[in-house]
Amino acid sequence: MFIELERRPAHSTLYSALSPFIALILTLVAGAILFAVMGINPAKGLYSFFIEPLTEVWSLHELAIKAAPLILIATGLSICFLSSNWNIGAEGQFILGAIFGSILPVLFHEQVGIWVLPAMMIMGMIGGALWALIPALLKTRFGANEILTSLMLVYVAELFLDWLVRGAWRNPEGFNFPETRSFSPGQILPEVLDSGRAHYGAVLAIVAVLIAWFMMAKTIRGFEVKVIGQAPKAGQFAGFDAKRVTIVAFMISGALAGLAGIAEVSGAIQQLRPTISPGYGFTAIIVAFLGRLNPVGVFAAGLVLALSFLGSEAAQISLGVSDKLGRVFQGMLLFFVLACDTLIHYRIRITGWAGRARTGET
Repeated sequence: MFIELERRPAHSTLYSALSPFIALILTLVAGAILFAVMGINPAKGLYSFFIEPLTEVWSLHELAIKAAPLILIATGLSICFLSSNWNIGAEGQFILGAIFGSILPVLFHEQVGIWVLPAMMIMGMIGGALWALIPALLKTRFGANEILTSLMLVYVAELFLDWLVRGAWRNPEGFNFPETRSFSPGQILPEVLDSGRAHYGAVLAIVAVLIAWFMMAKTIRGFEVKVIGQAPKAGQFAGFDAKRVTIVAFMISGALAGLAGIAEVSGAIQQLRPTISPGYGFTAIIVAFLGRLNPVGVFAAGLVLALSFLGSEAAQISLGVSDKLGRVFQGMLLFFVLACDTLIHYRIRITGWAGRARTGET
């Protein structure tokens, strides 16, 4: 007996649009069951996880802080995924962007002026783009699998960051702690409002979403990305260069991840440490798919996944549960999104040896 997936000749556009919402409802149901198994009132558990973080002004600022890097990274990933290039290494590009952008505040910490912050953001984008260029070139020149190469580069970036903050860039006045010197006031992204810590990284995320939407919806480059991703042969017939699209898509994705990295370091952390991300680069993959690879959808999905980080912290305090609970909810959400998409576009077919023999399969 064999279980196969057979593509449906036609599928409901309505169900395709509703797939993320169905996945979210299924995640809530599964979460309620999980809380019940843990001996926690499901209603109380879901309230602590999804509602309690939204009841205070300061927590809304924290939501913006956590949503900004997710939205920036996922916006770039959505462009990359639409071109049929699977960039799984955004976490490493995030880290390299933070490192490149921190060159000025760490090595030239006395530099001041209105040009410093823009220069840091640009350098962060360059760092992320260059790190993303490596798997792009390995794919286009040697046919290497970009999933493996981009993922392996994450661990290289993490080790490189750890080496820097424990060695060459360690704060000489930091009592031997593995961290760089703190950034000066002119090297820190300012807060948007006086009522909380939310900084201008959130504004950068909104601007990136608008630019990406315009690019994909209104320009020939966006059309080229979608054609190459959905019908490579048709794109080649139209004169589009698939290798160039791969390189451009990776570099855009890496640049936005690098911008997220330096914005996070300059805005929320204000120095480099061995760990600067709770897994934004990997969580952003869920954000991209939940947002249907559309920049506007990514914006909404980024807020939902940022809530999972905040909810995990709130539930840890109010319910005494593990801080890994947020990762469990993120994993369930990704599973249900992929499952819903699969069942909408494919039907499950069970065949035996006789059925496979009739169709000429072995």
